[in-house]
Order: sequence, then C-alpha cells, then structure tokens
Amino acid sequence: MNGKLVKSIREAIRLSGLKDGMTVSFHHHLRNGDYVVNMVMEEIAALGIKNLTLNASSLFDTHSPLIGHIKNSVIAKIQTDYMSGGIGGFISRGGMDEPVEFRTHGGRPRDIETGKTPIDVAFIAAPCADKMGNCSGKYGKSACGSLGYAIPDAMHAKKVIVITDNLVPYPILGWSIPETCVDYVAEVEAIGDPKGIVSGTTQITRDPVGLVMASAAAKVIKHSGLLKDGFSFQTGAGGASLAAAKFLKDIMLSEKIKGSFGLGGITGYMVDMLNEGCFESLMDVQCFDLKAVESIRANPKHQEISADHYASPGTRSAVVDSLDVAILGASEIDVDFNVNVHTDSNGLIMGGSGGHSDAAAGAKLSMIIAPLFRARLPVVKDRVTCISTPGRDIDVLVTQKGIAINPDREDLRDRLKDAGLQVVDIHELKAEAERITGVPNKPPKGERAVGKVIYRDGSLLDTILSVPER
Repeated sequence: MNGKLVKSIREAIRLSGLKDGMTVSFHHHLRNGDYVVNMVMEEIAALGIKNLTLNASSLFDTHSPLIGHIKNSVIAKIQTDYMSGGIGGFISRGGMDEPVEFRTHGGRPRDIETGKTPIDVAFIAAPCADKMGNCSGKYGKSACGSLGYAIPDAMHAKKVIVITDNLVPYPILGWSIPETCVDYVAEVEAIGDPKGIVSGTTQITRDPVGLVMASAAAKVIKHSGLLKDGFSFQTGAGGASLAAAKFLKDIMLSEKIKGSFGLGGITGYMVDMLNEGCFESLMDVQCFDLKAVESIRANPKHQEISADHYASPGTRSAVVDSLDVAILGASEIDVDFNVNVHTDSNGLIMGGSGGHSDAAAGAKLSMIIAPLFRARLPVVKDRVTCISTPGRDIDVLVTQKGIAINPDREDLRDRLKDAGLQVVDIHELKAEAERITGVPNKPPKGERAVGKVIYRDGSLLDTILSVPER
C-alpha cells in the first residue's frame, strides 16, 4: 500500500481538482533555496490551468520564473507577506493587472482561518515525510527547521499536497504537520538547496557605524526597565540587529539575567543565547540559518510554533503579545515614526512587513536600528514612501548620531536621558542626514495601484503606486 503517495506533482495536481480561477499556496522556509514553487507552477502551466491566485508567505529572487506565468495569465493575482526585488521590480512597473495584496505574518494566517483568503490547494515543501503525509522540516538533506508558516495552510486548505525529497518509513517521528491534514504526497529528487535558507545577512556587522548603533541599542534595552528575569526578545537577521543581540547577551551574562524566551525567525546567535543561559526557550516560526536548524532538531528547549501562534491577531493570544523588546529594521522612517520596509526610496517593491508590524504592535518596546543615510539617501524623511508599520507602534529609533524617542513615550525618554544616553529629537536626525546628503528630489510616481499594504487587523494601511519606466 502506497498510502497517499502519487507518481508525480502533476498527478497530485490533477487529483486535487485544481481549476482555473482557484487559489494555490506555498510557504517560504527554504527561502532563496526553494525549488518547489517553480516546479509546481511549471506543472500547472503545462496542464493549461489559468487565472490563479498565488498565496505565498514570501517570495524571493529564486521565484523570478513566476514573471513568465504572470505574463501568460497562469497567475492573475498574488497575496504575500514579502517580495524581493526581482519580482518586486516587475510588479512596480505595472507588470500585473491586479495589485499585490501584502499582509503580515500574523495577518495572513488570520485571513486564511477566517476564509477571507481561502486556499484551494496548498503545496507543502517538506524536507522529510512519510507516505501518509506526516512531515517535518527538521530532517533530511533539505532540512530547513521550523515549518511554522506552512501550518495554517495545511490546516485550512481544501486540498493539501506534501512534496518531499526524503520519504521515510511510516510513521515519521516528531512531525510538524500531521497526516490528518494531508491528501497527497509526491516524491521528487530535490525540493531545494538548504544553503539558500541563509538570508545572506545573518552575520554580525563589522561596520563601525553598525557597531555604534548596536551598542546603543543594547544600552537602550538595559536602561528601559524591561531587562530583568523573565525578559523576552525578538530580533531580525540584519547585521546591526545581530550585533545588538551579541551586546545584549554580554549584558545579560554579566548581570546574570535569565530571560524567558527568544522569538521569531531564529538565527545561530539566538541559539547561542539559549545555550549560554540567557533564555529558557526559543519560539521558532522560521530558521534563518543552518545552526538554528540543527538546534531545533536537537534541543527540546527550541520549540517550533505556527504562524498563527507566532503573531495572528485572530487567535485568543499570540506570542508577540508577550514580547518585551523587538529590534527591527527600516528602509525609511519618518518624523512621525512610520516605517517603510516594502519599498526603496524610489518606490520599487523590495520587501514586505513579514512580522515587522506584528512584533512592533505586540512588544512593550519596539526599536528601529537604522543609519542616517544609505547610498547618499537619507533614511529619516518627512514622510515615508510607503507605510509598512504605523508610527504609533514604534517607540525608539537608534542611529549612529543619536536616539530618537516617540513623543508618546515620555517615560522612556526620561529613563534614557537619566542614563546619559544621547537622546535627540527625530527632526534633528532628519536635518543632520540632509546636511550630509542634501535634500533628495521626490521620485516620480505613476497613478496605478500595484500593491495594497494590509495591516494585521485587516485594514488598508497604504497603497503602493507604480514606478514609471526610466
């Protein structure tokens, strides 16, 4: 008996009943090493199926073949949380008739669960699976660790297809997704390159400016009143953010502070903090590097969580609601503390909120680390090109020239001033950046909506307009 095992991806698609106009979904735990999205979409195109909605937790440059499927009307609409610049540039220049719907990592599972964005067929890239569909990301040649973003898809899609390159005897041990959710299993030679899950930025910065900002960020946390036993923390995978985590680790070890949990996309540096006793556990929705993959496989204190458990505002509670501090990045921030992580300063799509606005809304202290300028363009602006996270959810901006505090956080401003930190007005930071770079010209914008930024509560936060061809 082969259980749910079928001969090919194409056979699984046929059995699923996928038809024109339906919705397919994918997860992104293999990140820029993923093969599954492209393999599946090639088979769908070969079957002549058209006008699909593609709902993906994130899309990377490796998925650039999707541009061809958009042009050929195989894909009519995209829903995602993040989109890298390859596809983003095509979309920004008016490549799709329908605007891309950008959600957050918490808003996406909420809308899947409520039926606002129903999924007809979910495709699960599984580094390890058995013939009945029990699957895990922790084992196999393509191991990626947590499958947290795939869990809501598997739970709520009408049909679920597991695609694996490591079929093991039934039953698999320590599954992430159980057979109760799965309809078909297809075995392929390779689902991806596990080295591609490393984002490319998961190294501590050596840049002196980045280290100055990281040190200041750790001092902000130290003097915030939150750094005590039971402390909880999330940071991104950027170089300055990781350096801040290292400085924070040194403070926690020297002062013998035992935190409760680290959260989010987990890196090897967070694993080091767990292993050295800074935290009791890690709550992991996505592994950012191979050290994190090894940790979640071997250490029971390193726990896998689903995307809804991580950040959905539609659940009874999510882990972001218990966060003390979140360190986040920005492509732009304005004088009202609104943050842009969707576009560059020219308006080209090159990212997305991911868990940015979820963590900012949930944390007691949400902090942006960003330099005053990049590539001779100021980061602090009168108004960001696109609002990804509203200013009401951002407490602190840390730059190499000082620390700006949201006016609504007078308590924090007083604490940091009393500690002797360099607290400045955000308007001063903007003026200093423009003194160095000059005031940039506003880039031209088209009139066509190419993206809708949907906040975690389902409201429309901003609209991304097209960028004219140059």
